[in-house]
Amino acid sequence: MHLPVLLLSRTRRRIQRGQAIVLGSLSFLVLALMVTLSFNLSHALRQKMSLQQHSDTLSFSMAVLEARALNYYAVSNRAIATSYVAMNSLHAYMSAASLTGEMMRASSNNFMQIALIEFGLCVACEFMCDHCEHIAEAIQIANDFSDAGDDYDDKVKDFESNFNTAMEGLDLMVDNIHTAQRSVHDKTLQAVKDGRSHGLSQLKSYTAPNASELVSAVGSINANEFNCAVDGMECQGSESNSSPEARARVMTEIANATRSGWPATRTSPGMGSPMNKPKYLNAQFFQEMDDIPNNEAQKMINGTRGTAKTVKDNGQLTQGGREGGNEGSMVAAQDEGNITHQWKHGFGFSSFKSEIWSDDSGGDHKGDGAHSGQHRFEGVNVRALTGCAGSGNCFMKFRANPDPDRDWGQPRVYSYLSMRFRVGDTKRAPWELNSSAQVKLTHGQQGDGNLTVAATEGMAMSKSLVYYHRFGDDGWKEAPNLFAPYWRAKLHPYTKGDAQQVLEAAGNSEAAQMSQVEGVAL
Repeated sequence: MHLPVLLLSRTRRRIQRGQAIVLGSLSFLVLALMVTLSFNLSHALRQKMSLQQHSDTLSFSMAVLEARALNYYAVSNRAIATSYVAMNSLHAYMSAASLTGEMMRASSNNFMQIALIEFGLCVACEFMCDHCEHIAEAIQIANDFSDAGDDYDDKVKDFESNFNTAMEGLDLMVDNIHTAQRSVHDKTLQAVKDGRSHGLSQLKSYTAPNASELVSAVGSINANEFNCAVDGMECQGSESNSSPEARARVMTEIANATRSGWPATRTSPGMGSPMNKPKYLNAQFFQEMDDIPNNEAQKMINGTRGTAKTVKDNGQLTQGGREGGNEGSMVAAQDEGNITHQWKHGFGFSSFKSEIWSDDSGGDHKGDGAHSGQHRFEGVNVRALTGCAGSGNCFMKFRANPDPDRDWGQPRVYSYLSMRFRVGDTKRAPWELNSSAQVKLTHGQQGDGNLTVAATEGMAMSKSLVYYHRFGDDGWKEAPNLFAPYWRAKLHPYTKGDAQQVLEAAGNSEAAQMSQVEGVAL
């Protein structure tokens, strides 16, 4: 018996009914997983962006702190050099003032020579001529010049107490400036080492509140990089420290080169010039020199010159240019010249010279009659840098490195941070599905499998460079130094060596190995 065709078609449709539900359910499951993954991926990307932004901000902010510190060193180093210039000027004025007594004594010596000439002429005329009277007059004039010299010494001595006070104040100011430099260095060092000090901790609240702190081993790299920028600090992996004497020569040369014209070089016109007397001495002084012999003598002053410098010893005062070995252990000044007198039938010629210097043994002053007390000067950078925080005229000197891979010694600043991306609370993050953010899948005889829909943790690393660049088209031509405040900061790309060093310090050895693979973007 055959069933009707209509009945057969209805039966076949009933058998096929429900297959779309299975496919639809599977599609909805896949769609739900895709939506869940999309939410989790968006959340992870947002967290990653926040973490990377925080890492960049932290690295750049630490670099800015270092740049500000280096600029402070540059400005304060100039203040230290200016202090030495002021010391040179003080010595120049005292030496010039002391020259008055020496010129009077040289004039006294000239008239004693004239007295001897008159004595010879008196003997020649058998004591029966005017020359015999001139002997006594010349000796009296010589005594008057000698007394005037003592008077001028006393006047200079009256100023010596103020001179010593000014020297002590300038010397102490250099100590205080360097103490401030060391304080700035120590505080900056702490900030780049822990990533929290001096306001850096506030960055987290703005960018990534849940981010970790700077890895301590990476902070130690930052501290070493900053130390390596300053000659004399403990440093690994860069140029060795230069000697304290070599550092002293740098500041000594800069201080001497910064002197103004008069303390550096004081000269008078040469012989035969109507203006051959030192212009920096008062006209009243020269009038007194004329009045003592009652304006009856002809005098000529020539060859007058003077200078004041920071030197190793007095012998370097008149040497030009840069002297090798000038460690700046004393500040000294001298003035010298010649004076000639013609009176009656006699002629006298003498040299005069005044000197003053300050050093750690108390210094000295010539002429001796103008000297009182001690002129103390500790010297330029006489101690190792670590021993200068309390005393010693030290300063900060840049430690250059000839290796371009070391950025010529300019400090680099790194950050390495991590952050948990998974919220772990389905009330706040329902897209994670459960506390483990995993979906268990069963596939018959092939067993079970877990699908993780949310990333657990992420990391970010950044690098900044503290670099020197003077303004202007040719600014790059000037080598980095700590005497001009042109230090800046910028984010800088990683090299493979940098990445490996930072990742290994952070304990991420797998990432360190991956960073060395050719073609991996850093």
